[in-house]
Amino acid sequence: MQRNARRGGKQAGQFHRYFPHCKQATRVRCETLCCINPEQVPDITARTLSRRHEWFLLLTLLAINFTHIMDFMMMMPLGPQFMRLFHITPQQFGMLVSTYTFSAAAAGFVSAFWVDRFDRKHTLLFLYAGFALATLSCALADSYWMLLLARAVAGGFGGIVGATVLAIVGDVIPAKRRGTAMGTVMSAFSLSAVAGVPGGLLLAEHFGWQGPFLFIAAVAVPLWLAANVVIPPLRGHVQPHRSRTAWQQLRFMYGQALHLRAFALMASLMFAGFSVIPFLSPYMVATVGIGEADLKYIYLCGGLATLFSARLIGWLADHIGKVRMFVIVAVLSLPAILLLTHWQAAPLALTLSVTTYFMVFVSGRLVPAMAIVTGAVAPQHRGSFMSFNSATQQLAAGLAAFGGGLMLHKDATGALQGYDLVGYAACGFTLLCIWLALRLR
Repeated sequence: MQRNARRGGKQAGQFHRYFPHCKQATRVRCETLCCINPEQVPDITARTLSRRHEWFLLLTLLAINFTHIMDFMMMMPLGPQFMRLFHITPQQFGMLVSTYTFSAAAAGFVSAFWVDRFDRKHTLLFLYAGFALATLSCALADSYWMLLLARAVAGGFGGIVGATVLAIVGDVIPAKRRGTAMGTVMSAFSLSAVAGVPGGLLLAEHFGWQGPFLFIAAVAVPLWLAANVVIPPLRGHVQPHRSRTAWQQLRFMYGQALHLRAFALMASLMFAGFSVIPFLSPYMVATVGIGEADLKYIYLCGGLATLFSARLIGWLADHIGKVRMFVIVAVLSLPAILLLTHWQAAPLALTLSVTTYFMVFVSGRLVPAMAIVTGAVAPQHRGSFMSFNSATQQLAAGLAAFGGGLMLHKDATGALQGYDLVGYAACGFTLLCIWLALRLR
């Protein structure tokens, strides 16, 4: 017994070298209740990769992110077609967008209880295969309700794919370069806008609205094979001799103020963006008077600009501070939101300048925000944390899109009314985001 006591004291002493702020005597107690400084946790998941391998890994994750983001983004510019072909209202279209995010939220919440028990590489490969098949089923849907069901399945897989990609970045890339890495992977939003959406709209013009989804399902096959080769085994976070019950897992994730503030930040950020973004295309067509054929230029110009701005914002976040950079970009997004949601008929070039300004700063907020949130948790819990975060994020995005749809209505001329009110609400949530980010210093 004395030997066991000495061994326990030695282990506790070693543990408190990593958790010097902890008053508890055991590792289990500290990890579940009082550890609030993840930067002091030894990164048991870290892998040393060559810079060349690291970049191949980031490019592969970027491409995977591109496909599942394009799958989600394509719904928005196709909104006018869906509303015309399926004879649905703005509220029903809002539900078509929200279903994906609600399903992603539910799947992310459930997966958070088991995702850290497996190799992240195997988890990503399984989820991405399911996403590809679900996207194919979207292309085969022949009615509004079948499409709604297919979007729910695609959201269930796609939402966890995104969380797993971010967890892999957090595991492999050191904290000092994580902002730049996040900017690289999250430039998938820009690539989806600059190449995915315009290309998808061209496919939709020639092959119907099903064309973009068939393209995504086809591209996912070589990407799955590339991921199997490039992504290294990532088992360092797996702790086979320790497991938590669902209640303990929930208590750990939602019982720490730092985690709650991180979740609240991402939820508010979704309300500040996805109350506006899904209705951009319908508003431009119905109210501003842009033709459906010209919608691709909105995403082309915005995507080209954000392709460079996302990496620049990530680089600046690494050099001047992630929280400071988030506050700067969030403040600059406020006039962009108000300008867009009050925009009326104008020359196409002027309209494109407004939409590009909006996309640069509204999407740019996500880069430092994700770097902040990824660093808010100990590495061995990052997979579960990112799944819970993805669930929170997707649920908030779905509620934002649904709520935005409720605030809109068509007048006698067919123009969308109430978009200005949506803009005011988005600005309010942006200010809330700034306050929460400052609390995460």
